[in-house]
Amino acid sequence: MDVRVGDTIATVMRNTPVDQLETRMLIGQVTELTRVQLITHAERTFSADEAARLNDLFQRRIAGEPVAYLLGEREFFGLRFQVDPAVLIPRPDTELLVELALQHLPQHGRVLDMGTGSGAIAVAIAHTRSDVKVTALDVSDKALLVAQANAKHNQVDVEFLRSDWFAALGGQQFDLIVSNPPYIVAGDRHLSEGDLRFEPIDALTDHADGLSALRTISQHAHQHLADGGWLLMEHGYDQAEDVRDLLVANDFTEVQSWRDLANIERVSGGKKSHAENR
Repeated sequence: MDVRVGDTIATVMRNTPVDQLETRMLIGQVTELTRVQLITHAERTFSADEAARLNDLFQRRIAGEPVAYLLGEREFFGLRFQVDPAVLIPRPDTELLVELALQHLPQHGRVLDMGTGSGAIAVAIAHTRSDVKVTALDVSDKALLVAQANAKHNQVDVEFLRSDWFAALGGQQFDLIVSNPPYIVAGDRHLSEGDLRFEPIDALTDHADGLSALRTISQHAHQHLADGGWLLMEHGYDQAEDVRDLLVANDFTEVQSWRDLANIERVSGGKKSHAENR
């Protein structure tokens, strides 16, 4: 019996926890129909191959696999990014870090994105500011392959390095360093809930107090920042005070935190003072 697109959407809505938007997205993935076409082509039937692929996607979604991984992409800062289980899924909260980076970057400046993952932060900055030189690093070869593909897809020039934090930078210096490092505390219940269950664990947690990556970056950023350069780091909802303390302890000035759309202190940063003032 032929199964129609319109009937499938209604059936899924009645019988599974997959909501209407996700249902339409998954059907669109299989049929290559747009959201509008899913409405105007409601009488279209599925082939046997499409039905099998769609069933697989629904079963994986019901098991909790993130929609972004099922679709293989996620929108961030108005751009499309390839994502897979080798990288974190870009989230709207992180757009604040990009916005702040754009505000603090001088003309023709140099910016470093540490722990780039999918490359979302680096690519978004490069796409918005064609005048700046963007370097991005990650310790994961698989993540770097995804990031490189995203730079190519979005037609931007980003230099990618495989590096364990600052190890491969040599004497390079930048006008701005940004990072969304692993900051979830080891054993946090959220690691076993929702989408996080499927995302790369080493990109989520430092397997310690949640501050070790933030601590490392704060301690060594001065060596790679030009005088007057800024360090901006995303962190957990309850870590702003600790991160500000780290920045102050490492001689950053103008230390402050910025709130995301949920009014949570999501990014903290500070400025490297000029040499004559230190």
